[in-house]
Amino acid sequence: MAVLALLIPPFMLGVILMLGRYEDLLLPPVRYEEEPAETPLEGLGG
Repeated sequence: MAVLALLIPPFMLGVILMLGRYEDLLLPPVRYEEEPAETPLEGLGG
């Protein structure tokens, strides 16, 4: 029983890490729409 109690936490951590990797492989990469860095503001007397 003591061996089982020592093996379960690392096993659960490994499962969580593998699921994270699997999710990264399944989901498409996030693409953010590019916005202009600075847009001129109207009416500032420039």
